[in-house]
Amino acid sequence: MTAMDELIEVFGEPISVYTRQQAIADGALVDVTEWASPREMMGGFTCPVVMTRALWTKVDVDSKKGHRGWNSTRGVAHDVLWMGSVAAKSYCRRHKEGGSGFGFAYVVRIGARNVRLHLEADGDGITIGMPEDF
Repeated sequence: MTAMDELIEVFGEPISVYTRQQAIADGALVDVTEWASPREMMGGFTCPVVMTRALWTKVDVDSKKGHRGWNSTRGVAHDVLWMGSVAAKSYCRRHKEGGSGFGFAYVVRIGARNVRLHLEADGDGITIGMPEDF
């Protein structure tokens, strides 16, 4: 039985479905698959990766008025993605039970602050965001 079958069994047929692609098109999710790929980042992800809009507003330092820091959007994104990939590999080594998905929290330094993030993996790929986004 698939996860969708289980949901339908509990809640019944959905009235409407909001897909990952629709969320990307609407701007609720930001596709960072290319930056997260092994071609762009050693130890990168081999599946689609998105960030939530709330996280992206913290990552996208290039668009902030008056930004004069050492970091660029690409650099901050790399830190978020790299730490996420390291945490995911560690999580998978510790939890070998398998399954259709997993989720966990990890911390990344963005600017002068440590920021707690959440990574969720499912059949659509990886979603990284602020804990309140999930």
